[in-house]
Amino acid sequence: MEKVVVNSYEEFEKLLGKQIGVSDWLEIPQERINQFADATLDHQWIHVDVKRAEKESPYKSTIVHGYLTLSLLPYLWEQIIQVNNLKMMVNYGMDKMKFGQAVLSGQSVRLVAELHSLVNLRGVAKAEIKFSIEIKDQKKKALEGIATFLYYFN
Repeated sequence: MEKVVVNSYEEFEKLLGKQIGVSDWLEIPQERINQFADATLDHQWIHVDVKRAEKESPYKSTIVHGYLTLSLLPYLWEQIIQVNNLKMMVNYGMDKMKFGQAVLSGQSVRLVAELHSLVNLRGVAKAEIKFSIEIKDQKKKALEGIATFLYYFN
């Protein structure tokens, strides 16, 4: 899908209530899971011990950290939209975030996003993005929620 380009608040407003886009699929290999474990000091065996997970985990595989899945949101979001004429953009918060299904090592995920709400706060656009992170070839979503961003237009 082609990236949506937004140059102003008014252009952003036209997307209200609509799906903005869908990112490409991104595979999450064990190496990325291990790097995330090192960065966050979360070395729980269900994430990093491949042999033990194959034997003891109900998934028969290691699984991606939920927060790793969440941390991919900015990268996947950049594939969907380009907002121009900004001083800066700030992550403001997350609401109604729910993990629906574990992502197994080696599976691929993608982001589906729609503009849930948009408010003009004296030149700052407060955008609430309803998002879901889908797992390739799976019905249940890995993660759903509402991400709020503040866009400071020039």
